[in-house]
Amino acid sequence: MTRKSFLVFLAVFFVSIASMDRLKADNLAAQPNIIFVYADDMGWTGTSVEMFEGNTASKSDFYQTPNLEKLAAKGMVFSQAYSPGPMCTPSRASVLTGITPAELHITTPGGRARTDRKILTPQTSTQLPAELPTTGTNLQAAGYATALLGKWHIGRGDDAGNHGFQVNDGPTQNESNGTDEDPKSIFSLTQRGIEFMEENVKAEKPFFLQLSHYAVHAPIQSRPESIAQFEKSTAGKIHHDPSYGGMTWDLDTSLAAIFDAVEQLGISENTYIVFMSDNGAQGNRRNQNNLPLFAGKGTLYEGGIRVPLIVVGPGIESGYCSQPVTGTDLFTTFATWAGAELESNESEDLTPLLTGRESEFKRSRDLFFHFPHYGRGTQTPQTALIVGNWKLLRDWEAGKDQLFDLNEDIGESSDVSTKNPEVHQEMIKSMENRLQQTNAQLPKTNPDYDPSAEPNNRRGNRNGRDGGGRNGRTRNGGGGNR
Repeated sequence: MTRKSFLVFLAVFFVSIASMDRLKADNLAAQPNIIFVYADDMGWTGTSVEMFEGNTASKSDFYQTPNLEKLAAKGMVFSQAYSPGPMCTPSRASVLTGITPAELHITTPGGRARTDRKILTPQTSTQLPAELPTTGTNLQAAGYATALLGKWHIGRGDDAGNHGFQVNDGPTQNESNGTDEDPKSIFSLTQRGIEFMEENVKAEKPFFLQLSHYAVHAPIQSRPESIAQFEKSTAGKIHHDPSYGGMTWDLDTSLAAIFDAVEQLGISENTYIVFMSDNGAQGNRRNQNNLPLFAGKGTLYEGGIRVPLIVVGPGIESGYCSQPVTGTDLFTTFATWAGAELESNESEDLTPLLTGRESEFKRSRDLFFHFPHYGRGTQTPQTALIVGNWKLLRDWEAGKDQLFDLNEDIGESSDVSTKNPEVHQEMIKSMENRLQQTNAQLPKTNPDYDPSAEPNNRRGNRNGRDGGGRNGRTRNGGGGNR
């Protein structure tokens, strides 16, 4: 190589390096910000947003959430969105990893096995493996600042900092240490999130912020003025507790501060906002919080796992989506937005549904839910499979597989398996395959079962079914949440 050609080579080389650096900088600048607001125990009808457009039965008849209404008007409302599990720990672990609770072997908060019932329940994990990729590790590797503020509740002694979140609150559980001025730490949590946003906008760094609220989990805590507002309101037939209404209002009020911060920081054109709940509201025969859905938290009935999901952001169409989706899908969707090419056996990319390309959306695996545990009352171990409008629900104790048509019977009151035997058998085969694919921990018949030793506090519900929890004034949720 001549001296001249060598100098030309060096010039081209350094120009290429500079161009690559500029391209990298441009790509980082173009990466969108993501704000994920994660509510606790907020049911599908726990807001004033219609989950089915034009259907007033799909929203609360008492609670008011005007800021969520604004969010819904600007973005996509998913009418059939599900939490990955019926309780907080499994759902949170699944959302972070894109893996079902069954495959994670994180299917209940307590984790302990039961040996005093008709069915032996498995000993499960409550902690994420340290090496498992999460949204935190994925986005941090893609150049994002990452924060998970508020409730963690996945294992004790572990925290979000061990799973890719640079800013976090440590090994938090259900307790928020809120006050009358700052109930459930709603407003201080939101303010710290805004400060994180401000810091990274100033640093010109894309950010992922997960605000994991303690509201609206029991015990009820609300600002006195918010309670007073609902004490003056006309009680609904389904929802009528002013204190719970006030707590819901306070959570919704905090969203206005997020919206204002996004506008003031000039990032509204490059920021996604996602709102979701970790499971359904508590509900049973006496406290039917989730009507027209049946039952509630701690069960795999619709009341336990169907939840609000609203998404707003660049390129997202406004309107309603009826496709069944799950919180597990957020793992891949967040990665897609961040520009990280990832694959997950369970998590699907929701961007086709969000951007008017529904025909391109193909789910590779049926929606699968596994809760092999006893809850409070008569709640027994369950597994569920959802394919479109069809839902197969297995009661392990009764040894029965029920089939529901959710389009016709969202309250799951009629087993239509005998009318649709082919669908029923095909879904049973699919459920068995999913149990094997995920290496799910299965409940087993207890050979030493003594009916006389059965706890005497198990009250039957409609058709012998239980809502899996007490009303919203109990400290802990149904199904053993601690």
